[in-house]
Amino acid sequence: MSVRQSAAVHLTLRQVEIFVAVARAGSTTAAAREISLSQSATSAALNELEALLGGKLFNRVGRRLVLNEHGRSMLPQARALIESARGLEAEFGIDGSSSAPRLGVAASTTIGNYVLPAVLASYRRKQRGARFGMRIANTQQVVDAVANFEVDLGFIEGPTTEAQVVLIPWMTDELVVACSPRDPLARLRGRVGLDELRQANWLLREPGSGTREMVERMLQPRLHQLKSDIDLGSAQAIMQAAAEGVGITCLSLHAVRDMVKLRKLKVLATALPRMRRTFYIVHHEHRHLSPTLERFIAHCKAAYRKRR
Repeated sequence: MSVRQSAAVHLTLRQVEIFVAVARAGSTTAAAREISLSQSATSAALNELEALLGGKLFNRVGRRLVLNEHGRSMLPQARALIESARGLEAEFGIDGSSSAPRLGVAASTTIGNYVLPAVLASYRRKQRGARFGMRIANTQQVVDAVANFEVDLGFIEGPTTEAQVVLIPWMTDELVVACSPRDPLARLRGRVGLDELRQANWLLREPGSGTREMVERMLQPRLHQLKSDIDLGSAQAIMQAAAEGVGITCLSLHAVRDMVKLRKLKVLATALPRMRRTFYIVHHEHRHLSPTLERFIAHCKAAYRKRR
């Protein structure tokens, strides 16, 4: 029997779990604490795994274990295997009965703060006991979390070139230019022209933000440059700065809607064309879409159709 055949027969899920823990923690000692196992048992299981696979998975750098090229190649598949096993346990329970699995989602800032909370709330009203863990980050960080099997689903504000991620078009968003009602641009009659927009001080999101990339893609061809002396890490910080008259901004209508109602911000009519983008639901190409995940994705799509 070849090494590959032997590995297929004798490889255990526990060994794979230990491999992932060591890759994450950087040592068998730290991994052992994470998975409630002794250091010696963790080392032995890792050695057995490497013997089954016929080669080392880590390089030793000082006291740390660092993935080599074989380990890096194996890690995504190992994570996918563990997540599939956890999904089966969560979906059906140990005795085969249905349970209430916890869904891990990551959302880019605009979606996570201004769109997804209402979707999660309406889903929980339909699916009693549904549990979620949500992290909010910029678009690239969300994509990375999906690609590394750290979450079940991601919600992002534009397309991605990550090869391992599947994109599901979700909803249409509109970007608007807004400023303080006291800003001189807010008092202009008619549409604000391109020359006025070129001279304005722009409040922008940080690099890596889906909104930042979309704003630059849409505005720079027409304005040629965006004069800006400040980057801010959240839409909320940008809106507060704009309301204080620090500058103007271009953000999702979902984000500015409440402050416009409170008359702390004003949406400007400009000479720019209407700016729209697509929000996407993303998952890893090897992610098993359990019935629970499929129900939640269907709910997200239905929730958007109701809002239109």
